[in-house]
Amino acid sequence: MTPAGTSTLIENAYLAPVAGPEIASGYILVTGDRIAALGPMAEAPTAPGAARIDGSGCLATPGLVNTHHHLYQWASQGLAQDATLFEWLVALYRVWAAMDAEVVEGAATAGLAHLALSGCTTSSDHHYLFPKGRGDLFAAEIEAARAVGLRFHPARGSMDRGRSQGGLPPDEVVERLDEILDATAEAVDAHHDPSFSSKLRVAVAPCSPFSVSAELMTQAAELARSKGVRLHTHLAETLDEEELCLRQTGMRPVAYMEKLGWLGSDVWVAHAVHLSDSDIGVFAATGTGSAHCPSSNGRLGAGIARVSDMLRRGANVGLGVDGSASAELTGLAGEMRQALLFQRARYGPTALTARQALELATLGGARNLGRERELGTLEPGKLADIALWRTDGAFAAAVDDPVCALVFATRQPPLARLLVGGETVVEDDELRTVPHDAAGAAGVRAHRRLIRVAGEQGVAVSAEVHP
Repeated sequence: MTPAGTSTLIENAYLAPVAGPEIASGYILVTGDRIAALGPMAEAPTAPGAARIDGSGCLATPGLVNTHHHLYQWASQGLAQDATLFEWLVALYRVWAAMDAEVVEGAATAGLAHLALSGCTTSSDHHYLFPKGRGDLFAAEIEAARAVGLRFHPARGSMDRGRSQGGLPPDEVVERLDEILDATAEAVDAHHDPSFSSKLRVAVAPCSPFSVSAELMTQAAELARSKGVRLHTHLAETLDEEELCLRQTGMRPVAYMEKLGWLGSDVWVAHAVHLSDSDIGVFAATGTGSAHCPSSNGRLGAGIARVSDMLRRGANVGLGVDGSASAELTGLAGEMRQALLFQRARYGPTALTARQALELATLGGARNLGRERELGTLEPGKLADIALWRTDGAFAAAVDDPVCALVFATRQPPLARLLVGGETVVEDDELRTVPHDAAGAAGVRAHRRLIRVAGEQGVAVSAEVHP
């Protein structure tokens, strides 16, 4: 935690707090790890002894919150490039089975560093595949997050339903129900920190309806609620999933989740692409959140989530970049633009505004993670997770609206500063916590190791991999 007496004053920035009015020239005073005050520059305190950051020409926003990812997939980018979701999964399950803790730590280091460079201060991660005898994969990604300096919400995922039980993954990559519940409980007990300033919280996250038994879903929910942690899973990502769910359970995915006790204000799901009007109403009524992953949904041809309809009816939506193997080199800032364009392509130019897209990436994400009291807006008393974007560059300066310059931009504006709890993680587009080039190199080594080990196990790997 940042020492309580440490102060930083950001001056002369355009403030987009998400909650409350924007301020064309404002200040933010940070004391310790929290925002102490903010307002127009004319009202700025003298703050003797505070470190000063000149925000002239910059837009200040809350740090972005990533609510769905698979960091290990950094090591398997560029494969099965033209596959549907089910084809892609079948092609890659056996590749991922070759991962070990060294692969996971390298992939997570690169993935989290890349997220930080895109303005992300908090990231979840859904890790659901645990090959036996490969080290502590969950601890490996936690260590990477600690080094990079982001707030981290790892979700202990699981699969217990292999092909022999009607599931999609091969039997060799699934775990037994009792193993999963024991390991999940241990992960929560060992790592979950419920404190206000926490940089590490654990969620319980069986993978998806087509890879998990009903028994695991219900018992995982009971476990999570007994320990006071959140629940996460994939849901309604593709029409293939819907057809499989109907065939095997007689219900569409949302109805199936409702039967299993998997809807509520402590649940957020990834994708939620194929929702009916009734489904959206159920999400809104129960407080169930969703992580919209537009680039991944586009890459896999899954469809376009009904984000505009969900927001209009009061359902919470955050953003996620999804796994790097289904959204190669995707940064979180760019997902704001993708979300805006996808909604407008489907519903028209008023479907989603730039400020709504920013809210998805900040407050919407904080709500998904149950942290809206701490994160997601610039307000006194909240944690000092702040992104400072330089919008006065040679080309961006032609756009008078800084929020438009951020959200509409094909190329992300330079990141002048990224603070997590008042501590600098990025400055002038360079990482300040781990060596910038070393973080990227760790991802390259993880990729090469995974591909080599997979090859040694007889798995052919190429961009054209298909089942």
